[in-house]
Formats: sequence, structure tokens, C-alpha cells
Amino acid sequence: MTERAVTFDYGQTLAELDHQFLAERVREQGAELDPAASRAADLEAWRAYGVAKTQGHRFAWQQTVLAFLRAGGLHVPGAGPDQALEQRIADWLWQEQPRRNLWRKRIPGMFELASELHARGVRVAIISNSEGHMAELIDELGESSSFDAIVDSGRLGIDKPDQRIFVHAARELGVALGDIVHVGDSWEADVEGARAVGARAIWFSPSDTRALPEGAIACRDALEVRAALTAFRVW
Repeated sequence: MTERAVTFDYGQTLAELDHQFLAERVREQGAELDPAASRAADLEAWRAYGVAKTQGHRFAWQQTVLAFLRAGGLHVPGAGPDQALEQRIADWLWQEQPRRNLWRKRIPGMFELASELHARGVRVAIISNSEGHMAELIDELGESSSFDAIVDSGRLGIDKPDQRIFVHAARELGVALGDIVHVGDSWEADVEGARAVGARAIWFSPSDTRALPEGAIACRDALEVRAALTAFRVW
């Protein structure tokens, strides 16, 4: 029997930035942030990530966080806007990210879906462009038992959509690339990256309506991902 496998991106797929947690962290540095306002800038922040990602994960991460900080009105009480403050806080948050990852708010139904897949004998992994501590974060969240492998670009030194990260994941799972369905929110990193190696793709919560390549399905939530996995005969 052919092994079946599903791989998940992490950020914006299994979990998203926790804006309340971001505000709490900012407060540790004597500053204030409106978490509702920062959350409302989600589309703007991820556009900033898309523009910056060719310059590396760290730079793109910081540009995304800076967009959230600005939108949230980051300030020291009694003082006005301060670009130096924004950069200082973004630098500090980056240094703290391995210990206190900001992306920890669960996306409804997605971890549960990974757990069910694993319980039903499907090989399950995370493939994430991250900072090298994804395994520790998944353990902190109590979800380690749902994953057969965690492929972290920060440890490999290879970012999606580089084909080698998908090859590494397939090797870790003991499956052929063509037997993987990869779920992720990034068009370039997840959809194009997966399709380039012959894996199928589920584009999670797409922000536009561009035509999908053969072997890819667009989904907006966990229920639609479940249906797509059925269509791909994973179950």
C-alpha cells in the first residue's frame, strides 16, 4: 500500500500571530499597543512580508512585525510615534522569538485535523520557514504527538520554496514526493513549492482568486481542507 502523507505550513495555517500576546510582550518594554488595531492590519502586514521575503526570513519577519506595530499605534505613554522605538521593539521581539514565539494562536480545527490524520495512519509533518525552534514550540503547545516530522528551515538552512526542503520532508516521512499533500497559505512557498516537486497542494485562505495549477485546491477553513483531502483520496 502506498504511504499517504500530509504536510502543513505552520504560520497562518496551523496558527497565527496572537495579537493579545504581542501587546503583552510590548508592555514588557514599557510601550503600549492596541491589539485590535494591529490585527486589522493583517493584509497590509502580509503584503509587506511578500515584498521582503526575497531578502531572507529574518528581514521579512521584521517587516511583517513592524507593519503590525505601526498599525497598532506602538508608543510609550506620554510620547508620540517613534520609528526608532518601532525598530528597537521589532529587534527585541526577533531575539525573543525562539523563546516566546508570537505565532501561537491556534487556527480553528487545524491542529485537530492534523491529529486525526495521524490517528488514522497518515504520515503528518510540518514544513515551516521558521527560526530553528519550531519543534520546541509544538511541544510547548502540546501537539508533538500529532507529527511524525518537523522540518524547520532555521535548522536546515533551506527555505521554502527551495525544492530541497520538500525532498528532506519526504525522506523524513519515508514517502514519495508525489504521495504528499502540502497545506499552506503562501502561493510561492507552499503552492508553487509543492507543485514544483510533484506534491499536491492545498492553498489555505487565499487572498486572491488567481487560477490554480492542476493538483492544487483552494480552501478557506479546516472543513474545506478536510473536503480537499477527501478529494485527493488521503482519507
